Amino acid sequence: MSDTPEVRPPTVTPVRVVIALCLIAPFVAMLWVGSYAKTDPAFIGIPFFYWYQMAWVLISTALTMTAYQLWRRDQRGRSSRKGGVSQ
Repeated sequence: MSDTPEVRPPTVTPVRVVIALCLIAPFVAMLWVGSYAKTDPAFIGIPFFYWYQMAWVLISTALTMTAYQLWRRDQRGRSSRKGGVSQ
């Protein structure tokens, strides 16, 4: 047994905070209905209420992809610091 405690990297890091924000943003945007419950401005004849929600489908996809890439990079960095095998 060694007398020195094992040093672990912090659980909450700036990268993980960004990941959480990327995943939470679409939920907040869609649950705050008062911000988009209107018809104007219309986009190519589609009321704001509908095209705003469809835009968030694309935005959510991009944010989820970003969060996934950041998570993979974070996990690779943690495993390389431990000396383990990266997947």
